[in-house]
Amino acid sequence: MKAILKKLFALSLTLIVSTSLFAQEFQGKAYYFSKTPMDLGTWGSRMSEAQKKQIEARLKDRLEKTYILTFNKQESIYREDEKLDAISGATDSWGKNFTPGVQYKNIKTNEFSQNQEFYGKQFLVKENLSPIEWKMENETKQIGQYTCFKATCKRPVFDTSWWTFSWSEVSNNNAEKKVDTLKTNDLADNMKTPVEEEVEMVEVEAWYTPMVPVSQGPGDYWGLPGLILEVSVGNTTLLCSKIVMNPEEKIKIEAPDKGKEVNKKEYKNIITEKMQEMRDNRGRRN
Repeated sequence: MKAILKKLFALSLTLIVSTSLFAQEFQGKAYYFSKTPMDLGTWGSRMSEAQKKQIEARLKDRLEKTYILTFNKQESIYREDEKLDAISGATDSWGKNFTPGVQYKNIKTNEFSQNQEFYGKQFLVKENLSPIEWKMENETKQIGQYTCFKATCKRPVFDTSWWTFSWSEVSNNNAEKKVDTLKTNDLADNMKTPVEEEVEMVEVEAWYTPMVPVSQGPGDYWGLPGLILEVSVGNTTLLCSKIVMNPEEKIKIEAPDKGKEVNKKEYKNIITEKMQEMRDNRGRRN
């Protein structure tokens, strides 16, 4: 504990100097690198190493991504730094339907909004900023030139994946509808109190630095006494590779306003039902 206090004292001296940076026009940019290991499951066990490498090369743009967080004292814009596919020379049009769009956070007004494009249709996902109950840990480490402190939390899996899709969700969605129907009938017949739905949670590990005293981070992560430089959730890690304070070219940080306005759950239902419809149509044609 004493070691932590000494580091905090040393950091406080740095913060006194850095506060002069935080004038009304202050702006910063943080660049993040995301990497998810390839998991081929039992299917992959039957492949040769050469086949695995070939698939990994083709999936590289989906497994490895770069993002840019532009922030000021209370607002931020987070977006993917799109790049061309190394093999085809084009952007990943399929993957784009299931990746997070441009995201806006305002920690003062508790505002969250995110643009999503799904097969040519524009959606604007708006909600209050999700609260995160961080647990402050005693560990520290160095990320680049920044001393970072560890924090952990548990979040609903839904909060970390509402824009994504897997075919298993179609089956789960159908099962949930059947269960809801059964519950409704049961309540009507027996007037029983509904059973509270169990929420699947996931562990999150974050590293933040008070040397950049803004309560921002990549994605919808926020709420720590310093910029979040690293986040690990599931098998994916987001790591900050570079921070630029007061860049010469500043951008206007503002909330997106285009697209059909929905909340996260409504958007998830839209893409799941659309994918099920596409599968059903393909089955009828076959």
